Amino acid sequence: MADSLLEVIFDVVDIAFDVSDVIDRTKQLSKPDTVEVPPDPKPLPAAAQRSLAEERERKRSQSDQAASSTDQAS
Repeated sequence: MADSLLEVIFDVVDIAFDVSDVIDRTKQLSKPDTVEVPPDPKPLPAAAQRSLAEERERKRSQSDQAASSTDQAS
C-alpha cells in the first residue's frame, strides 16, 4: 500500500514538472526575437565627401589608362 502511494505521489510530481516545462517552453516561443540594428551612419563633412570623390575619380582614370594601354598593346 505504501509503495503504491509513493508511486502515485512521484507520478503526480513528475507530471507537474512536465507541465511546468511545457509552460516555460511556450513562454519562450511567444517572446519576439529582438534584433540589434546599428544606428544610421552620420553624413560625412563636405571636405571628406570631396576627397572621396577625387580619390574615386583618380582611381577611375588610372583604370581607364591601364585599359587603354592594354588595348593598344594588343
